[in-house]
Amino acid sequence: MSMDTTKTSPNIPIIFEDNHLLVIDKPAGVLSQEDHTGDPDVLNLCKAYIKKEYNKPGNVYLGLVHRLDRPVSGVMVLAKTSKAASRLSYQIRKRTMKKTYWALVHGMSPVYGEHVHFLDKDNRTNIVKAYKSPKGNAKESRLNFITIKQSKKFSVVEVDLITGRPHQIRVQFAKEGNPLWGDHKYGNPDKNFGKDIALRAVKLELEHPTKKELMTFKAPKPTGQPWNVFEY
Repeated sequence: MSMDTTKTSPNIPIIFEDNHLLVIDKPAGVLSQEDHTGDPDVLNLCKAYIKKEYNKPGNVYLGLVHRLDRPVSGVMVLAKTSKAASRLSYQIRKRTMKKTYWALVHGMSPVYGEHVHFLDKDNRTNIVKAYKSPKGNAKESRLNFITIKQSKKFSVVEVDLITGRPHQIRVQFAKEGNPLWGDHKYGNPDKNFGKDIALRAVKLELEHPTKKELMTFKAPKPTGQPWNVFEY
């Protein structure tokens, strides 16, 4: 399906849409869900798009089944029916929905590997801490990765999430000494990188909630700054 854009501000590219799913390419800097800032968010922007595009009266249903951090871009699925939301949420709980990311990290990461930590989020500060062994209410968190390209200063890694914890990729790579480019919150003290983080959701695999078909959705690979430190 060719990419279209919603009639919203900011525009949000649509990767796929049918009666049950709305798959988008979330721009960096846009919230997944509204918060105290009142800034534009994916959920309300996409509701406004559906209401206008299909001339729907009253409130529009749209289920937010997973999130991307505000500075993170890439493929994201929303549910257009409550049945689709329930079935997608079930896939997330059972870890059958597969999410793949690209990250630009500082330093030379291993060629491939697995990161296993126990993560604990402080809801007051919105900061997640990583531990090497079980501690308190910290939850086990796993990801696999391969290194696509690297230099003496940076590496591009492709990450497959096994679990889906808040800030997981950012925290785990920082814990291993490879903080993400632009991530001031977790281990990157340089304030000259701008507001965005070099983390992009590039692929999402799921079972269609009604057709039961395996579907794969891809977002364009990241380009421009800071990704153009490499040619790949």
